[in-house]
Amino acid sequence: MSQHIAAQDTVYAGAGFGAPVPRGTRPALLVVDFSYGFTDTRYPTASDMSAEITRTRLLTEAARTAGMPVVYTTIAYTPLERDSLPWLKKAKGMADLMAGSRLVAIDERCGMTPGDALIVKHGASAFFGTNLAALLTGAQVDTVVVTGATTSGCVRATVVDAVQSGFNVLVPRDCCGDRAKGPHEANLYDMHQKYADVTDSAEILAWIGQVAATRRP
Repeated sequence: MSQHIAAQDTVYAGAGFGAPVPRGTRPALLVVDFSYGFTDTRYPTASDMSAEITRTRLLTEAARTAGMPVVYTTIAYTPLERDSLPWLKKAKGMADLMAGSRLVAIDERCGMTPGDALIVKHGASAFFGTNLAALLTGAQVDTVVVTGATTSGCVRATVVDAVQSGFNVLVPRDCCGDRAKGPHEANLYDMHQKYADVTDSAEILAWIGQVAATRRP
């Protein structure tokens, strides 16, 4: 397996992929869909995200302390959207994520505060059809740290759109979760080669501290 990965790395490097992402000076934390519909295993759409939530919370608390924006997202549908949107014809399990239900509420273990922003979305990307890009631009954000669920779905779609919206993107792998290991690892690898630096929560936490230190008078 290690030889196979090394061969992949050689192919991607030869094609000019995998360059490091610049770290900006005005980061924001984006927590994608850590709602009960994805984190509470009593629901068929969910999986155990306990470890990922714990590590993500370390980052969000550090970001708030440093005065950096923290943004959460959730998927929520009205009856008309549930019955009309093509995505829900393919991903039928998502149709249970109805506005006003517990499934769309942010998991309390995330520690969301009244000062955080909440983006309600209707598809995979947190940018598509929302005001997220405008919100981040207005806050003069240059780098977005993307965490949440699921790695192969809404996290990946958000990462791609974040890059296309003009932001540098970092993805701490231990703050992202999926329903299966294969899609999780494959998408982390691909994002790292094409769209983001895939790192870990310890590195991001240290970087937030460095950025915060430069802001102190």
